Amino acid sequence: MTERKNRHGIKQEPVAGGSSPTPTSSSQNDSPPSARPFIARAGDKAAQESAEFYRLLVESVQDYAIFALDTKGYILSWNAGAQRSKGYTADEAIGKHFSIFYPAQMVAEGFPEFELRTALNKGRFEDEGWRIRKDGTRFWANVVITALRDASGTAVGFAKVTRDLSERRDAEQALRESEEGFRFLVEGVKEYAIIRLDTTGRVVTWNEGAMRIKGYRPSEIIGRSYAQFYPAEDRAAHKPERQLEVAARDGRFEDEGWRVRQDGSQFWANVLLTARRDERGELIGFAKLTRDLTEQRAAQQRELANARRAAAEEAGRRAAEDRAREMREFAERLQQQATALEARSREAEE
Repeated sequence: MTERKNRHGIKQEPVAGGSSPTPTSSSQNDSPPSARPFIARAGDKAAQESAEFYRLLVESVQDYAIFALDTKGYILSWNAGAQRSKGYTADEAIGKHFSIFYPAQMVAEGFPEFELRTALNKGRFEDEGWRIRKDGTRFWANVVITALRDASGTAVGFAKVTRDLSERRDAEQALRESEEGFRFLVEGVKEYAIIRLDTTGRVVTWNEGAMRIKGYRPSEIIGRSYAQFYPAEDRAAHKPERQLEVAARDGRFEDEGWRVRQDGSQFWANVLLTARRDERGELIGFAKLTRDLTEQRAAQQRELANARRAAAEEAGRRAAEDRAREMREFAERLQQQATALEARSREAEE
């Protein structure tokens, strides 16, 4: 069988024997034969009471989703915290594959199976990322998956603990952005053009630095595509659109090249595009920072020209010195030959 990998290098392979557990729509709705209560078999009354106490404790926890999976990732137990954070009742969740909590792209890429393989190989797996509730909304979760083994060391399933960190993430994002204070700060910057674009590349905000560097007043540019800052050949090659695609995919894009002012003149710019996303991870636009490096580039070009000129002058000087040395050596050889001829002539006369 040919080994398959997704674009993250994650192998698409079974977790623990058999075929890959990646669920189809039917496998997510039908209980597998292995779905049965995940309860340790105790050999005595004390062990049974301890197991019952642990079950009641886990089921009563509301701040964490704590549940068990079989070796293929199907849900075997469900607690109050899981119902609170994910929205499914125990009857709705038990027997389903745990990939129902993941965005479709992560399921297609095999990320749930990758989590189980990692937990199986290393004992545990921890991650933070977007997860899906029953109603389709997303929440930011901390996830810990621990492999469960019996006395002989054979894997019997997994314990999965999920904590909803959406409120913490929202608070951190609000603290980072402080939108209003940031806006006043950006608008006063003169050395950099700092603007915001919508998801299609149209200008949303404009600061004093952008006006100084590019020549447009806010009323002349807001609502128009940022592609007009590019030379005609770059627009024809769809360079502005490709740069937005890269920034959306990778989070940022940086470039240096020619850009166009309102009056048609060109300047050499350093450009940084950063993708902006909301609390759900959805793309809401881009931040664009442009610095005019025309003078620095001209200075570098002058330095390069001076260096080339100095190198050429040095090469010419060395060539002239080499030619002069060769002429001296040639003259010396001629003198030696003339002296030898004169000596032989005197000898012949004697």
